[in-house]
Amino acid sequence: MSCSHCTVHTLPVRMAFWFLPELLIPILVVLLVVLSLHIKSTRSKNSLPPPQNWPIAGILPSLVVNLHRLHDYIAAVLPSTGNSFMAPIASTTRFFVTCDPANVQHVFTSNHANYPKGEEFAQIFDVTSGSLFTADGESSRRLRARYQSVLSSPRLLASMANCCHDKVEKGLLPFMARMARTGAPLDINDVVSRLVFDLYATTVLGVDPCRLSLLDMPPMQVADAMDTVMEVGFVRHIVPLFCWKLMRCLMVGPERRLAAAQGVLRRFTLEMVERRRKTVCSIGRLEENEEEQQARVTSSSVVDILSNYVNDPEYYENDDHLLQATLITYMIAGRDTIGTTLPWVFYNLAKNPHVVLGIRNKLAPIASTRKAAAPFDAGAMMVFEPEELKPLVYLQASLLESMRLYPPIPIEREIMVSSDVMPSGHEVRAGDIVIISLYSMGRMEDLWGPDCQEYNPERWLSKDGGKLRHVPSHKFLAFNSGPRMCLGKDIAISQMKTIVAAVLWNFDVVGVLLDGQQAVEPKLSCLLQMKNGLKLKVQKREM
Repeated sequence: MSCSHCTVHTLPVRMAFWFLPELLIPILVVLLVVLSLHIKSTRSKNSLPPPQNWPIAGILPSLVVNLHRLHDYIAAVLPSTGNSFMAPIASTTRFFVTCDPANVQHVFTSNHANYPKGEEFAQIFDVTSGSLFTADGESSRRLRARYQSVLSSPRLLASMANCCHDKVEKGLLPFMARMARTGAPLDINDVVSRLVFDLYATTVLGVDPCRLSLLDMPPMQVADAMDTVMEVGFVRHIVPLFCWKLMRCLMVGPERRLAAAQGVLRRFTLEMVERRRKTVCSIGRLEENEEEQQARVTSSSVVDILSNYVNDPEYYENDDHLLQATLITYMIAGRDTIGTTLPWVFYNLAKNPHVVLGIRNKLAPIASTRKAAAPFDAGAMMVFEPEELKPLVYLQASLLESMRLYPPIPIEREIMVSSDVMPSGHEVRAGDIVIISLYSMGRMEDLWGPDCQEYNPERWLSKDGGKLRHVPSHKFLAFNSGPRMCLGKDIAISQMKTIVAAVLWNFDVVGVLLDGQQAVEPKLSCLLQMKNGLKLKVQKREM
């Protein structure tokens, strides 16, 4: 048996590798059960003290006990520690966990060079290795400039807006209208996942996979593979490096599932690359005029991001690995941000009908102007344009408020290059891992007031309600901060506004936690995705 990192040459050694887990697992289970019972017996009913630091195991038992509610557990612990604490795990790794905005600003801006993602991060997300997602230092600056150049193209931005409009008009709204006619509940989490996967496959790769269909619901193998990368990435974050590398070599546990998912992603992206190259070659053969040929090739960049890379030698050397990693990164950056955020947005809106009414009141003048300017079928559904929605700050506030409570990426992870003292006074050593809990930051009373647990878009508005209130990125980290500020922030907000406005104007969303709906909670992943989906009913609005 072999792998790129280790090779087991002999049968006795192989048997030893397999036998070792058989011995360790029962011992670890007994140890964790005993420690868990102790933790539960000493836990205060009114507060959560810092996790117990056990010999050898560190705080691992506390994490295991609370794994099913990890983000809420950390959010409950941090206030009792002054919003920061040291967390040794298994005597081999030291974590510094914080939600202190001063520490966040120090890590992401003031002393940014001392807090890279690190080599281990690149290993954890090896399927994107070499792309901006895992890059640090000069490589990160160079790649960021390239990504910025691609994403700032006016023609590409217009194409992305048109693609979003078309997918909503011809895919999402007809599907929801059919569900409204039947009266059957729909899983808004699944519907959004399909919509956004189609949107970003079309935008990035130039191919519409039609996962959101009126005829049937095709399998979501590629999207499921992307989810697996993030779920197993979460395991790799909390398990010591040698453990998950051993599982990878033996191809057991979550590493076996990850290897299959990575294979799906690489085959899919390679197929898309080859298809695009054949298209470009056929254009070259058909066009005799060199200027016309160049115009045709250049125009394809309006359709998809892949066209910006497919003929760049830097990106198709080395068996296309870098090109594949780059395309997967684009898909993750777009699909996972919007696809993770929107189900929580609809969850919050379904529970707060007064916010829905407020959004519709802002949409009503736009709809009236549209109807007055041109004949409009009373039964037709309306999709709003990005320019029409740009002034609607209340709509944007409703999105930001949901991202405050349910950030698509609930934690950020950095590694220390050299020893440092945090603004909070904590001393951190070279090699320590810094964990920033965005989920906890969104629930800090010092930042958001005594109603910090409530969904309240008004907190984002100026006193007169006409402008968005500025909140520094080191206090609201959903789009990252400093040199790593999200390049696609404006694109994501614009697309989410288009989707949410169309749904709320054309449909009433009825009921949360319908019969048969399991608890709405996050899954264990690097993304804050819904574990059990979200079943809702929709009714067509009569206008």
